[in-house]
Amino acid sequence: MANDREVLREIWEGKVPVCFQLDPEEVYDLQAPDPFYLMVPRLSYFPLCTDKVRKHFMRHVQQEGQDKPENEMWLEFNGIPLKWHIPIGALLDLYHNDIQLPWNIVVHFRKFPEDVLMRCNNKEIVESHFLSCIKEADVLKHRGQLVSNMQKKDHNQLWLGLLNDKFDQFWAVNRKLMEATSDEGFKYIPFRCYISEDKYIQRLVKPLLEDGHRKTLKHLLNELFPNEETASVRTHGIIPSLDAPLQWLSEHLSYPDNFLHLILIT
Repeated sequence: MANDREVLREIWEGKVPVCFQLDPEEVYDLQAPDPFYLMVPRLSYFPLCTDKVRKHFMRHVQQEGQDKPENEMWLEFNGIPLKWHIPIGALLDLYHNDIQLPWNIVVHFRKFPEDVLMRCNNKEIVESHFLSCIKEADVLKHRGQLVSNMQKKDHNQLWLGLLNDKFDQFWAVNRKLMEATSDEGFKYIPFRCYISEDKYIQRLVKPLLEDGHRKTLKHLLNELFPNEETASVRTHGIIPSLDAPLQWLSEHLSYPDNFLHLILIT
């Protein structure tokens, strides 16, 4: 059971300072607008916390009287469009070696890179993605039995807890999803291990070894990278111990989508 509440709250309260700057080529005014600074939750998604950023820059990219709803805002770091469907903290860990805080991110309203990014015109798209991840994770952990038995208000509570950054609201429902229904733990551990921003590994991995002992992070990495002797990963800005049990990691270090997002350290 996910009962180590201090760890859960510490993870939840992780924030990252970001400096948003408008692409100079998209500025209509003679003078570029000031950067916009924001503390964003590591566990959230960029479309959920950039309303103020959009408002700050929109008046500098649209001439008076123009209305261009197709001008969807998108973000870029070091020339790479940032995938909004990956949690902010996982993106931060992905580009860890290149980031200095505050994280400098370029804001765009033109030339949406459709070959790289999924469109995200509203928060309902994020909600749909988020809930589908939770359902997928529940299929792995509990054969989908918990989410399918939940009421619509439970789904709403999970979503609103994430959207409004409300720890107690979210965990009042999520703790049920994080409870193992047997001594063996979850059926499978929901995780994604990123090799790069475009490639991650996701496999069916049980939390126990054949002899009944708990699998650790080291066992997982040995399964994923049998030729790498010293593989390690980063998540939530830390490098967890290779001796940490997978079941414990899943219960305490999963993102709100109920997946462990692990970034291979190269």
